[in-house]
Amino acid sequence: MVVEEKKGKRMSLNEVKVIAFDADDTLWENENFFRDAEHQFCKVMAEYEAEEEVMKKLFRTEIQNLELYGYGVKAFILSLMETALEISNRKVRPEQIEGIIEIGKSMLMKDVILLDGIVDLLDKLYGKYRLVVATKGDLLDQERKLKKSGLRKYFHHIEIMTHKREENYQELLNHLDIPAEQFFMVGNSLKSDVLPVIDLGGYAAHIPYYTTWLYEQMDPEDIKSDRFFELKQIHDVLDLFEKTKE
Repeated sequence: MVVEEKKGKRMSLNEVKVIAFDADDTLWENENFFRDAEHQFCKVMAEYEAEEEVMKKLFRTEIQNLELYGYGVKAFILSLMETALEISNRKVRPEQIEGIIEIGKSMLMKDVILLDGIVDLLDKLYGKYRLVVATKGDLLDQERKLKKSGLRKYFHHIEIMTHKREENYQELLNHLDIPAEQFFMVGNSLKSDVLPVIDLGGYAAHIPYYTTWLYEQMDPEDIKSDRFFELKQIHDVLDLFEKTKE
């Protein structure tokens, strides 16, 4: 296990009462489905522009739409449609629109594939801490995935956020009726799962997924806090808490 303890200080996690988990790419696979969908979209749009240009314009459209649509598959499909209209100069054909719709439906029907080690970790943490899901995305899709995952039984509370900002996490802390120093967040995104929690005074662990959306990417070295832990795999969370009891 690799744990970064900033400033040479060994932090105690004995005060932690709640451990929260991001869902997508922390509990189960997700981002790789978006990468596959992007490549399918580029094939549908191949007659208009090269893949590199299509990807650039799609990303730009997604970022422009974040405040309006939020996150998730449905927001992604709307951005695909808008990008298709742009790059085709409004000449996109009905069968191409149909192909884009099928890309979205396929994503919404994907099996839920749990990441290695997550069931074992939850089994060992359950009953010792209040376990929470703190994720963002489309409400219906996240509820679908949680139901299909078989993990619902482990969690005291499910929070599906529109965004993951300080104010969103503060609302969650208020609901849980705990101070930030009793909250520990686990996720694959430094920007969404780590920074807001650290800024509030809580603890957070980053467990990288092999692919990350460009918008969420940042350097772990930019986070200077002794409440931040850089881990390699999900089971390192258990090792981290057991280490504090030694």
